[in-house]
Amino acid sequence: MALLNHYQQKLAEAGCDEAGRGCYAGPVFAAAVILPADFEHPDLNDSKQLKETRRYELRPFIEKHALAWAVASVSSVEIDRINILQASFLAMHLAVDQLKLQPGLLLIDGNRFRPYKNIPHQCVVKGDGIYASIAAASILAKTYRDDYMTRLHDDFPHYQWKDNKGYGTAVHREAIERFGLCEYHRRSFQINPLQQPVMFED
Repeated sequence: MALLNHYQQKLAEAGCDEAGRGCYAGPVFAAAVILPADFEHPDLNDSKQLKETRRYELRPFIEKHALAWAVASVSSVEIDRINILQASFLAMHLAVDQLKLQPGLLLIDGNRFRPYKNIPHQCVVKGDGIYASIAAASILAKTYRDDYMTRLHDDFPHYQWKDNKGYGTAVHREAIERFGLCEYHRRSFQINPLQQPVMFED
């Protein structure tokens, strides 16, 4: 099914999505994207439905053709301080702050959001598989976060973040059991090395 370009047609819309909410380690990233009315790409979809190579192919296309886009992050320290849900909202707010065009409406992936200034918002459950702007935001948030975690891997190779990106895979949990937590782990999460692996979801 083709993604929809607009929720409504009177106001400029910014699609917003986050990546890394369910991770044991690293920041949560968010992106905000305003697309033109005629934006089209046959492969655009929810980032979770795309292979990694396709996400990275789509990123420069989105950045080139979007009217405005921005990516922001909130650290693991801040996540521990305010909780992951509020940190996800904050990351989206920070991304919207950076947009070179002010949207008239925010399309939010999910069922909850903390209002941003005086801009109305619409929450859309599984919106990254419905609206093009949210799908585009999901791809930017995911790829920029993956890049960040891959860079961290060089300093903490035993956690295998280049492969698991901070999610609770068996390898990651075994490394936590052996080496303990590092400065990038989220202390507020109940990390039990014996629990089942966490799926790669956002």
